Amino acid sequence: MKKRLCCFVLAAMASCFWSFLSATDAHLTGHVLDAHSGEHLPFVNVQIKGTTIGCLTDESGHYFLKNLPEGKQTVVFSMMGYETLEQEVIIKADVTTELKVQIEEQSFVLDNVVVTANKYETKQKEVATIVNVVSPLIIEGTSASSMADVLGFQTGLRVEMSCSNCGVPQLRINGLEGQYTQILLDSRPIFSSLASVYGLEQVPAGMVDRIEVIRGGGSALFGANAIAGVVNIITKEPVRNFFNVSNTTSFTDHGTYDISTNMNASVVSENQKAGIYLFGVQRNRQPYDRDQDGYSEYPLLGTTMLGFRSFFKTTDYSKLTAEYHHTTEQRRGGYGIDSLQPHESPLTEQLKHNIDAATLKWDYYTPDNKHFVSVYSSFQHINRDSYFGTNYNPNAYGNSRDITSVTGAQYRFSYPCGRMNADLSAGVEYSFNDLHDRILGYGRNIEQQVHLYGGYVQNEWKNKLWSVLIGGRLEKHNLLSKPVFSPRANLRYRPIEQVIMRLSYASGYRAPQAYEEDLHVGAVGGEVSLISLAEGLRPEYSNSVSASVDWYERFGKWDCNLTVEGFFTQLDNVFALVENGHDAQGNLLLTRTNASGARVAGLNVEGKVAYGHLFSLQAGYTYNYSRYIEPFQWSEDLAPQTRMFRTPDHYGYFLANIEPVHGLKLTTNGKVTGRMFLQHYAGYVEADCETLSPIFFEWDAKVSYEIHLYSNKTSHTPYTLEIALGVKNLLDHFQRDIDQGMDRDAAYIYGPAIPRSYFFGVNLKI
Repeated sequence: MKKRLCCFVLAAMASCFWSFLSATDAHLTGHVLDAHSGEHLPFVNVQIKGTTIGCLTDESGHYFLKNLPEGKQTVVFSMMGYETLEQEVIIKADVTTELKVQIEEQSFVLDNVVVTANKYETKQKEVATIVNVVSPLIIEGTSASSMADVLGFQTGLRVEMSCSNCGVPQLRINGLEGQYTQILLDSRPIFSSLASVYGLEQVPAGMVDRIEVIRGGGSALFGANAIAGVVNIITKEPVRNFFNVSNTTSFTDHGTYDISTNMNASVVSENQKAGIYLFGVQRNRQPYDRDQDGYSEYPLLGTTMLGFRSFFKTTDYSKLTAEYHHTTEQRRGGYGIDSLQPHESPLTEQLKHNIDAATLKWDYYTPDNKHFVSVYSSFQHINRDSYFGTNYNPNAYGNSRDITSVTGAQYRFSYPCGRMNADLSAGVEYSFNDLHDRILGYGRNIEQQVHLYGGYVQNEWKNKLWSVLIGGRLEKHNLLSKPVFSPRANLRYRPIEQVIMRLSYASGYRAPQAYEEDLHVGAVGGEVSLISLAEGLRPEYSNSVSASVDWYERFGKWDCNLTVEGFFTQLDNVFALVENGHDAQGNLLLTRTNASGARVAGLNVEGKVAYGHLFSLQAGYTYNYSRYIEPFQWSEDLAPQTRMFRTPDHYGYFLANIEPVHGLKLTTNGKVTGRMFLQHYAGYVEADCETLSPIFFEWDAKVSYEIHLYSNKTSHTPYTLEIALGVKNLLDHFQRDIDQGMDRDAAYIYGPAIPRSYFFGVNLKI
């Protein structure tokens, strides 16, 4: 760790030295107007392309950049809700140049700048693979407290709760379980198996700028586990001085509450060379008991997070970024949550997390904008105290310790290649994970170390009509005897301005190691279920193909987009759980073994319509076909089954926003989940069985109004107060056949995660 820190310090010192040699008196000033209304636009991002030089327009829409590099420069003007404009200008020493521009309004649900597709910034329409974006509009419109609340509003994605005691959230992409998805934080795979168990609820919405989602294989860039897709959580950066505090309080029909408070502040130096974004989150949620049997359907939850993200521009062409956050979380479900110690209860699952995570990154651009280098290192430490017990068991206490680190470097070279431009990207990465999970009362003592050495290379040739990308990743996993090569190939073709066609292939793998599901101990039949790995468990391999057509059209101020995508994934040696009897204490033993294979195929359809800032509607539908190649038997009491469980054949969502007058916003959204097969272990029911769930429709509505309080005469910054009212799960669709008592199967939980809830929110922005 000391060697890594020394390298970063030396690089930063060298950059600072060169910055003293680059001062000029070449300045650029001007203003930015709305192309239709002629109004001056505040807070437009003004950036010198290929450098770290930039600023925001002030409240009056004006900007000023000083001491710029001489020569021809490209100035980029960008703002959410407007088309990005690039303008060339000649910068001369000792001269202040004036550049006034107008930018066109465009819906921000249709085109965004993304980084996940190729590990560098590219417009959505120009990347060779589909990248969906969960924008701030969606995060705010759904009143999300955490990532678990918002990811379901993307085509092909579905979030479900898989344990009624502790409330494990699980993300499924294109029908595949959560273990098949690689979750990234600022493009770093810092989510270990232990971190992924409850990770979706441990990332609060207050620290997130946007979420980028790639459906389909992503192992060529991001390594093992990116079989179903990649979810990249991009945290907020400091861009201007501001402070805001918000609170959302919700109540169910039973009177239980969920209170979430966020405090955020951003401070940026006057010369835009340094900045820091501070965030803090406090959440308290009471447990919910739907059928009033004394056993919770979702758990008590208490979360506190504090952290920051900062930057320092060491030169005009380099930047140092640092991020740190600390999280404490306690959750408890089962019986006697408020009155009994865990071992005094007939059934309790309790967890206390302490998480520390940090990232340091240094980026450098060459003055000619042809070369880019990034060096990074991330670290995360988790300490988890747990109790997974039934029948007043005093020996069901446990502890888990998890250390994860990721260190790597990335290089990109941009060059002309005939009639096409090309980007050659290469990178190396080392990941380390040390896990120790023990519950001595159950004889459980998992000690696992994972060392991953990886490198990737890819080249993309592109012009307005075509884009061809070919690459691959070579990775050595210490639990595998041989390295694994994961190739990637993508093709983009734009026959006309309005249509984009894409074709993609990727392969991936999962090593035979403990995953998040293995680190959760479920309760069933008055005992617990324990998962172990079978002797000789073989790695799981995948091959994924997808093809899509994107149609874009603008009718006046109306922006429209329709995407149709077909996908297919073949899984070989697929991991599956089978019953393996009971231990001496009567606990159910489950073994992770290899099934012959599985095929997952389907169709995603997504449509978006928007009229500037006044109205937007997006909706998605997924048809999913998930089957084992050969019938698979999970219980001796039942016949073999080819259908994969907890995977509906049909599901979808919609999200609509209307702003009829300035400051007033009306939002409604919904999610539909089709019928799916479920496993139901014996306990509350006499024998293992399979059931077919009903169709669920989860409908939310919200109204908010922003009140202008005051304008700071110095910074021209408005002070506003937003007030919101709403209801979630308006129709109160919820599971009806809930198991009761201590003999219940805690994993037999499905449908909407929360019942009908009424909420009130306030958000003060300064």
